[in-house]
Amino acid sequence: MSEGVSDVVNAARGEVVAIIPARGGSKGVPRKNVRRVGGVPLVGRAVAAARATASIDRVVVSTDDAEIGAVAEEWGAQVVARPADLAGDTATSESALLHTLDTLAETGVETDILVFLQATSPFIDPRDLDRAIGLVRDGSFDSVFSAIETYGFLWSADASGIARGVNHESSTRPRRQDREPHYLETGAFYVMRAPGFRGARHRFFGRVGVVEVAERSALEIDTEEQLSLAMVTASAIAPLLHDVGGQPGSIDAVAVVTDFDGVHTDDTATTDAEGRETVRVSRSDGMGVAELRRAGIPVLILSTETNPVVSARARKLRVDVRQGVDDKAAALIEWAAETGVPLSSVAYVGNDINDLACLNLVGWPVAVPDAHPLVLAAARVVLTRAGGDGAVRELSDRVLRSLIPIERQRT
Repeated sequence: MSEGVSDVVNAARGEVVAIIPARGGSKGVPRKNVRRVGGVPLVGRAVAAARATASIDRVVVSTDDAEIGAVAEEWGAQVVARPADLAGDTATSESALLHTLDTLAETGVETDILVFLQATSPFIDPRDLDRAIGLVRDGSFDSVFSAIETYGFLWSADASGIARGVNHESSTRPRRQDREPHYLETGAFYVMRAPGFRGARHRFFGRVGVVEVAERSALEIDTEEQLSLAMVTASAIAPLLHDVGGQPGSIDAVAVVTDFDGVHTDDTATTDAEGRETVRVSRSDGMGVAELRRAGIPVLILSTETNPVVSARARKLRVDVRQGVDDKAAALIEWAAETGVPLSSVAYVGNDINDLACLNLVGWPVAVPDAHPLVLAAARVVLTRAGGDGAVRELSDRVLRSLIPIERQRT
């Protein structure tokens, strides 16, 4: 079939549409869908995974919540307003999916393949989504779901607490290699023919298939403990995961804000007999900041301490400085408003717990590698260079990299 004919056939069939239901109410984890893992709101991570999937034509977030909608649009999704009667605790995901399909159809968008993603699974791999879509598109299955292989012995308990084997005879303990595997749903995604879903009104219908995914991508967040685990996991396995938005290694920010101690310095100071302090900084940081200024990117040093060293370094770098600030978050908000830069486009790099409020405000929370564990968990990017050893230069290089077209980077 020629390319032109193939395009006509695909258009006739309709689009591959990813839908992410994300309501505002959540009892287990309040405001769950906008809580951050690896510095990125959960709904943003789901949108980014869908947008990174080559075979998905459209990404839609169904929500009843203005903040979730704003975050979803910021990450590049279309938003469909979810009626209140479909957003309560008893409302099903299926009802939100059907409502979204109907809303899209009213605007002329016909859906051939529906990709249902859940924002509570923060580590969805676009390659797995592509495999799942391929299995539905080529007719192998009508519906597929993500799962991990398990050889676990499952048990149930009756009202009296007596346990009985579910998938095995309790009197025998066969070796792993002598047993058939079972598959455990991860809840991350489901892919299905949209017409079949409309008829069944359920995600499992017709020939149901399994897409086996890596265990590291199977974490699902329903409790605060699981959210904390995901935060730690994000920094620990970041090299194994797909980049969340932007070009690999880049920081797509239009303004840079840094802490001083532990970022521009190695977090140590030498004092003389009169109490005057000297600190160690990296000369390469100065070149990095100069390149940011030349690119028209505003830079601010934000410090809780008042110290002549900070003022002198800011003058040397020719950047804004605000020090002696008790509320760093309020100062950051004020500076961003004065500069005309949305917080979602700010990169903030810090190292200690007094930076957490700022890290949770910006679109690009960044940490130095020896930062406090809570800062590392809040970061979207962890630098490889330490404070005073080129951390600011690395940050500037990565911000500037996002300004260079991919084609030029490859030459």
